[in-house]
Amino acid sequence: MARVLSLEFFMGIIMQTEFRNAMARLSAAVNIVTTDGPAGRAAMTVSAVTSVSDSPAMLLVCINLKSAAQPVLLANGRLCVNILAARHEQLARQVAGMTGLTPAERMAQVQWRTGEHGQPTLPDALAVLEGDIVHEQRAGSHCVLFVELRHIRLADTAEDGLAYFERQFHRIAAPQVAAAA
Repeated sequence: MARVLSLEFFMGIIMQTEFRNAMARLSAAVNIVTTDGPAGRAAMTVSAVTSVSDSPAMLLVCINLKSAAQPVLLANGRLCVNILAARHEQLARQVAGMTGLTPAERMAQVQWRTGEHGQPTLPDALAVLEGDIVHEQRAGSHCVLFVELRHIRLADTAEDGLAYFERQFHRIAAPQVAAAA
């Protein structure tokens, strides 16, 4: 028996494709989200991170439900957002699975340091934000995590950042600081 596909089915595919293409035009900072705890260690490259509040300091992190790291993050209940510099592009690709390494190899090839809140941190990240997952909400293909921060570490100097735009990595120039007269 032949299967009949509805107009709604095709419209859904078109909407999904158009939405993805529109979101590719929304530039976003590139981060590596890590976790460590009873459920194990995991890392993933994430661009869907935004601030929610400064009192208390809180982030929103969106994780694809298909990600192998997603259940580990939820079970551990804490994570670290490592904000990447432009020079971290290869590392972002590696952790995202763009280099053919297994998830275990991706974690093992990075020189992580244990942060103040017990999470794997990049010693040379632009900023390190460690916190507890205080709320989780599933929304479509993703899990939205609200993370209350427990520790923040900033790099000593500003340098070029890493962004993702039109499905490519881009360098975002740090502002030049004028020398004191």
